[in-house]
Amino acid sequence: MAPDLECVDLVKKFGDTTAVDNVSFSVPPGSFFSILGPSGCGKTTIMRMIAGFLDPTSGDIRIKGNSVLNTPPNKRPVNMVFQHLALFPMMTIAENIGYGLRRKKMPQAQIARKVDEALDRIGLPGIGRRKVNELSGGQKQRVAIARCMVLEPDVLLLDEPLGALDLKLREHMKVELKALQAAFDTTFVYITHDQSEALVMSDQIAVMNAGRFEQVGNGQDLYYRPDTPFVAGFIGDANRWTGRIERAEGKALQLRTSTGLAIRATATDALAEGDIAELFVRPEAIRLAGNSGDLGDFENRLQGTVTSILFNGAASRVLVQDEAGETLEVTLPQSGEFSSLQRGDRVHIGWGAAQASCFKGAA
Repeated sequence: MAPDLECVDLVKKFGDTTAVDNVSFSVPPGSFFSILGPSGCGKTTIMRMIAGFLDPTSGDIRIKGNSVLNTPPNKRPVNMVFQHLALFPMMTIAENIGYGLRRKKMPQAQIARKVDEALDRIGLPGIGRRKVNELSGGQKQRVAIARCMVLEPDVLLLDEPLGALDLKLREHMKVELKALQAAFDTTFVYITHDQSEALVMSDQIAVMNAGRFEQVGNGQDLYYRPDTPFVAGFIGDANRWTGRIERAEGKALQLRTSTGLAIRATATDALAEGDIAELFVRPEAIRLAGNSGDLGDFENRLQGTVTSILFNGAASRVLVQDEAGETLEVTLPQSGEFSSLQRGDRVHIGWGAAQASCFKGAA
């Protein structure tokens, strides 16, 4: 079975600037695929090429195995939800959802049936006569998706659709969007700069940087097994050091930082003695202890002083300054001996060499 969407060697240049640099990927039928990256990385350019609003400089775009390069936007089997939704305030909800069907000259009775079915599927039955300004932000999101889905696209493109919502509603809509995607059983291609959105909703995520895909994988692959320093630093939180490899025995390494800290790690890239490297350790991989003996067999052990406690429920963190003056972020247990931890307390911290990702760095 052909992928619902396939981009092959996609390039887009604006004058001397390359916005998309030889990107290839495929999206299986019925999946939720996200393109995640910082502003200006090229993700919106890819979306606009898929929709037909921009022509690629080179490469191909295929939907269900068929190239759409010469197909105008209104003839492509895709639809798009924009960040600001673009609902028509002068129309009722039913008129908004049925707008594309009326443009296709569908009989009114059939339009009414399809609109009612769409409202049922988005969990808003019976609101067809209401106006857009009577809806909450989350309801407007669902109506915008319903307006696209009644046209039965092969692929639905979503361009940062949660960006204009407040934090509480964004958290709620992550779950809603995933449920809607499953209910419609349609391929969603979602672009965002918010890693939490991508991690929660996506079957596969492409991390994009400077026009290229750094890594494509599921959330666990990207978080626990990053392929590049950019992915390790962009996905989730991480303590980060740069230093020189002073010992390399197979994949077992020791890195010396500029402040003199020696860190044992496991190689991710091919590294040799003398190489400059970047090393990343997740805050939750670091154990906090009252004394060194409680750190088990961890190869890396430090003493430090608590400089700040960042309470945030289950994800609360402690900032610990080591003896060399570097600050580490450590996940704080919510109970037990550290529930009364205070700024200025002396603590021991440690982590295993296998929990540190180490990459070759720029000289």
